[in-house]
Amino acid sequence: MCSTVTSLGWHIEGDYFESCNCEAICPCRMVGDTPGGGRSTYGLCYGVLSWLIRRGEADGVDLDGLAVALTLRYDDDEPGSPWTFVLYVDERGSEEQREALAAILTGQRGGDYVLQLPWIRKPSELVEVRPAAIEVRVGPDGNELRVGSAVELRTAGPVETDERVACGIPGYHLAGTEYYAERLTVADEPFQWALAGNCAFVSTFAYSG
Repeated sequence: MCSTVTSLGWHIEGDYFESCNCEAICPCRMVGDTPGGGRSTYGLCYGVLSWLIRRGEADGVDLDGLAVALTLRYDDDEPGSPWTFVLYVDERGSEEQREALAAILTGQRGGDYVLQLPWIRKPSELVEVRPAAIEVRVGPDGNELRVGSAVELRTAGPVETDERVACGIPGYHLAGTEYYAERLTVADEPFQWALAGNCAFVSTFAYSG
């Protein structure tokens, strides 16, 4: 991973959408007052995370409307459970915007909360930063993510629960909605899988540094 260089003057906020191979409700979630962060359903976790930035800026660089996605794999039984991940940055952005997005989501621009995200605080492996066409749609008419030809994610119905559900990546202080995935496919080196019926999650997020 890149070394961390703290830089003030950035913020991003918007919609967060993820899915992994765990059964719903994902063990990483906080459900009611029960803390999240438990062992993944199968001991080996792989999936995709995405952020649609409704409002954002990094040292004067406008990031409104851009998106980022991250494909990942980690093994609970590997010492330290380091993540192997690919970061996709929105090809619609300029080189300066893409560099800012990559720096934020790899921890190079600091931010107390961001530096606690698992692929940043652990000795993880960033395979590559890849520009891509990223489309994120979340809302009452359905949730969908496409990352070029590499990733496709759609949700089926929400998980029925009366409990508050939250995820540590956008933050346990933000409630969201747990879904079943209708389809989760990833086909881009070093990852390839096709799943259905696994967990998915939607919420808002806000990071700054």
